[in-house]
Amino acid sequence: MAGELYTRTNQKIFYAGLSLESWRKAEEGRAMNAQALVQAEREATLFHLYGALLGLCHEIAGFYRLPNSSAARAELLLERQNLSGAPSPELAELVELSENRHTWLGQLLAAHADLFKPPRALREPKGDPGNSALIEAVSVDQEPAPLAHETLESWRQELKALAQRFRVGLSEW
Repeated sequence: MAGELYTRTNQKIFYAGLSLESWRKAEEGRAMNAQALVQAEREATLFHLYGALLGLCHEIAGFYRLPNSSAARAELLLERQNLSGAPSPELAELVELSENRHTWLGQLLAAHADLFKPPRALREPKGDPGNSALIEAVSVDQEPAPLAHETLESWRQELKALAQRFRVGLSEW
């Protein structure tokens, strides 16, 4: 059973849960490096959620025997062109979710991609030449707020539910 594709997905969902638990403990703790621990667990959770998504993509691709079933990145399997070669309802749903940046999956993919971008220096707000405080210019390049614990936990639950629902359909053949 250890060689089955679903084991990797399950393992990564479990690891994401462990990271979330460690994150919660780091937030409750009084350690000097608590902020660094929280950030480390946030990134670890995101890493494992992406791995679970990739594992789910491998499950679907393996079941339908897609030509790129061993792709190393989920984005390669979530391309719309894959649907024309081997249409599957599970892959179609994942593609739809991944293409919309307002869905949990679109946000997960964007957050994972952001892990690999270099840090950017924040721009200072432009000053008013007349030193008048009536109008204050504000930069729109504000750093986004870090992902909340609840957000990543909800993504984990969504991914877990999706995997369970897909497996029912994939096993009915």
